Amino acid sequence: MTPPPAMADAMSPLSRPRDSRANIDIMAPTKGAPWPYLLALGLAILGVVQGFLVLAYQAYVGLGVAGYQQPIFWGVYIITFVFWIGIGHAGTLISAILFLFRAKWRNAVNRLAEALTVFAVLTAGLFPVLHLGRLWKVYFLFPYPNQRALWVNFKSPLLWDVFAISTYASISIVFFYIGLIPDIAMARDRATGGKKIVYTILALGWQGTGPQWKAHSRSVLHLSGLATPLVLSVHSVVSWDFAMSIVPGWHATIFAPYFVAGAVFGGFAMVLNVLIPVRRIFRLERYLTDYHFENMSRFILFTSIICGYAYGVEYFIAWYSNVEFEQSSFWLRAFGPYWLSTWAMIVFNCVFPQLLWFKKLRTNLPFLFALCFFINLGMWFERYVIIITSLSREFITGSWGLYIISPVEIAVIVGSFCWFSMWFLLFLKAFPVIAIAEVKELIIHAKDHGGAH
Repeated sequence: MTPPPAMADAMSPLSRPRDSRANIDIMAPTKGAPWPYLLALGLAILGVVQGFLVLAYQAYVGLGVAGYQQPIFWGVYIITFVFWIGIGHAGTLISAILFLFRAKWRNAVNRLAEALTVFAVLTAGLFPVLHLGRLWKVYFLFPYPNQRALWVNFKSPLLWDVFAISTYASISIVFFYIGLIPDIAMARDRATGGKKIVYTILALGWQGTGPQWKAHSRSVLHLSGLATPLVLSVHSVVSWDFAMSIVPGWHATIFAPYFVAGAVFGGFAMVLNVLIPVRRIFRLERYLTDYHFENMSRFILFTSIICGYAYGVEYFIAWYSNVEFEQSSFWLRAFGPYWLSTWAMIVFNCVFPQLLWFKKLRTNLPFLFALCFFINLGMWFERYVIIITSLSREFITGSWGLYIISPVEIAVIVGSFCWFSMWFLLFLKAFPVIAIAEVKELIIHAKDHGGAH
């Protein structure tokens, strides 16, 4: 029975029969498992297993199996921690800030970006624990009343990271889950057996009524307003881990905006690195178009310019300050024992992205995939350069040393990427990777106004 026009106008986008194709297309990844997906999931699980075995070996033998040595005791674990925190920023930017600015192109990519944010933050949270060496002492980091009458040191950067990660993870997970509820309800109505029970619990009684949509829209708006300052504050706190010290190359007021811009830059690159294969493997070309990739490419180009400016300002201030220690630190960055990392950082993050000035390259997916891979590599090297070069050459020449990454640290880094990939691949099979309700809203709006999707 066809509802009257008045009732049809009041129906939610999910119940419009003319847009049922979006339901089928976007839910398709949850139904089957192509061989590239199974291969990737298998490799990710193997990587996680080897990572845990290596960590067990490190816990048994001691942190000495890592590359830590005098004077460098912030090594690859802290580098990779900062890297993963940065990756988590693109999701909040796409979902929250662009939502507040009503950028419609975000609707097709925000779900994947939010998922990457959650899994990146969960991955980042592992590294302060690994950095402790004695993993079972992690509870010392949390401020809670205890029988030992001990309290945490609020001047410690390690504690700042605990608050930054826990706050950002909490808001990101809530924001991610609230956005998922309408699509979980749609999956519930199509599922059977055990899946239907799980989806029913997760849907929280969602029926798509007018009051529910109104409450949902308000929740997303309020959470967007709450999450937006977190994009600026979380990585600023992480940057103060360094800037609050007097180590040459760290003691700079530019670190907060510099780290935030770099986080958005690397985060967008990671989103594209994941989005392009997902689009190809699961045949989502109708919903992830050249329009979306061009807009994201523009963001990458913009943030690349900011990063390049920050690199230049660092060198200029070191020269202009006329402080011998600062000048020596930055000279050694470019021409010292770690020169290869520095120039890789500059070329990957500042030179290669300038090719995005050409419109054809902004929508060339193989080129974008390769470029974003090198950008992520460059962002890891950026954190490597900041941490290692400054610690290895401080004030007293007698304490200078070289840092060499150990096989244990390499295995842990690989394990962290596999951990991140495993959770994301499992997410692909459980929930729609594109926000169906939001995409269908755009389709309906285009049809009602005579446009095309």
